[in-house]
Amino acid sequence: MTKLVLAIDDDKYVHHVIEESLAGFCKLIHAKNGEEGLRLALKYNPDIILLDVEMPGKSGYQVCTELKNSDQTKDTPVMFLSGKSELPERVKGYNAGAADYIVKPFNAQELMARIQVLYEYRQHSNKLKDDIKKAEITAEIAMTDSGDMGRIMRYVGQSYHAHDIQTLSEYFFEFFKPLDLEVIVAFWYKEIGVFCTTDGCVCPLEQELLEKHRYANRFVDFSSCTIINFPKVSILIKNMPLSDVALYGRYKDLFPHLLEVTNAKIQDMEVNEKALSQAHNVGNAFSELSELMFANSDTREQAVDQMTEQLSEIRKTIQQYPELANNQALALNVEQLEKTQLLFASLNDDLGFVKYQLNHIIDSRTELIDSLSKIATPEFTDNITSQTDIELF
Repeated sequence: MTKLVLAIDDDKYVHHVIEESLAGFCKLIHAKNGEEGLRLALKYNPDIILLDVEMPGKSGYQVCTELKNSDQTKDTPVMFLSGKSELPERVKGYNAGAADYIVKPFNAQELMARIQVLYEYRQHSNKLKDDIKKAEITAEIAMTDSGDMGRIMRYVGQSYHAHDIQTLSEYFFEFFKPLDLEVIVAFWYKEIGVFCTTDGCVCPLEQELLEKHRYANRFVDFSSCTIINFPKVSILIKNMPLSDVALYGRYKDLFPHLLEVTNAKIQDMEVNEKALSQAHNVGNAFSELSELMFANSDTREQAVDQMTEQLSEIRKTIQQYPELANNQALALNVEQLEKTQLLFASLNDDLGFVKYQLNHIIDSRTELIDSLSKIATPEFTDNITSQTDIELF
């Protein structure tokens, strides 16, 4: 790539010498004074500027200072051309912002060598600035992602302590506070939409939009709004920054993590509530059965005792009247009664064991309900860390 050099000098001879010295080495632009030099520098943005110190009008030092104060030319290397070789003059040139200082008269080889050094210096400087800029962008993205993920993890911890829709929605909206977004959320709890917003007011049209798009794509963009859908939760963002591609992309990467956590929490809440309800129903059924068995157990025991006494009386009667012993029908009836008595006694023993097992099941049911109730109800929430306690990047 051909180097572009701007030579600013009021001496035509110096321009001629520079032209001959740099012929074939670079492309030259000539300016006869400081004002013209400043104008051409802004117009062509040269790679190197050769600048005379003493000129009519603005001096080389003044021109150099103005070049360094301009955002467009502040990084362009300036080499002073001067007939003065004293150190104070060089220091003055350095203070004005120059990168090199060459004393007239100069030879072509020296001038080309110094221009080459300045050109490589500028290329290397530009590369370093690009690398630094890329590193800063990368670091900013990394810190932003780290901050976002930290807030997601904090929300995971908060959602663990949320056991009802109201509490979960409070933590949910707390996540959005620093983002300055207007958000409406629909929790599809037991297939019924529970609509929430920060101000507590969701208009019918907003509900309809969420309901109509519930089974649409994961992301639905329209106007300045975005709907994001998960099976158990959907959100409507009313002021999504669609025109800011970077910010919109960041939100599209971030919010699904939040909704995935919320979706899993809603599913857990449904499962816990169903399990608790089933445990109550099963427990109530066993309690009713147990009460029924306990209520009838005394009657059964009394009947067995009464039957035992009646059999005993029959045996005594048979012993008193030997002629009855030969009565086959009576013998069969007595035998049948004895079998029935044994059957009832065995049944009472079995029912006693069943009663014991029922009591054990009822105790287990009570423990299960206690455990499910603890899952469904937070023990404490005073020390839950808020999203505002997080250091955001």
